[in-house]
Amino acid sequence: MGRTAYQHYIPPVNFGYVENDLYRCGQPNELNFPFMEKLGLRCIVWLAPEEPNQNVMNFVDDQDIELHHLGVLEGGNASDPITEDMILEAFNLILDKKNHPMAIMCNIGRHRTGTVVGCLRKLQRWNLASIFEEYRRFAGPKVRILNEQFIELFDTDLVRIPVDPPEWL
Repeated sequence: MGRTAYQHYIPPVNFGYVENDLYRCGQPNELNFPFMEKLGLRCIVWLAPEEPNQNVMNFVDDQDIELHHLGVLEGGNASDPITEDMILEAFNLILDKKNHPMAIMCNIGRHRTGTVVGCLRKLQRWNLASIFEEYRRFAGPKVRILNEQFIELFDTDLVRIPVDPPEWL
């Protein structure tokens, strides 16, 4: 019978819905691009120190998505903890509605992405137990206690809230 008339949509590793028009995931591959295309992304916040692979860069160009590579702000390697400056820069982008729909990404969507989302949950006044449950669900057996400590100690007073924030804040 040939090819099927429907398309398979496969989300990237550690894909999750964070809030309306805000998603999280690891680096997508070619199998994930049809799914990612359906999200209609305007912006990607890339948190890993290295550049996304060339296939992702081509996808971003083809879809006219703005890519903000924040992982290079601090240099280092993928196992280095995320910094307060990187979180605050990510929030400048995440809290600006003109960047939505948006995805927050790192290589696997576990630690750096999980820390940014955890700090966002703290800004949303979630309790720490719920924040850590969500972080652990995506981190799996690779939980980093330093990331949980970072989230717990993150000072939300440092975040500049825009005049017209997203409705979920």
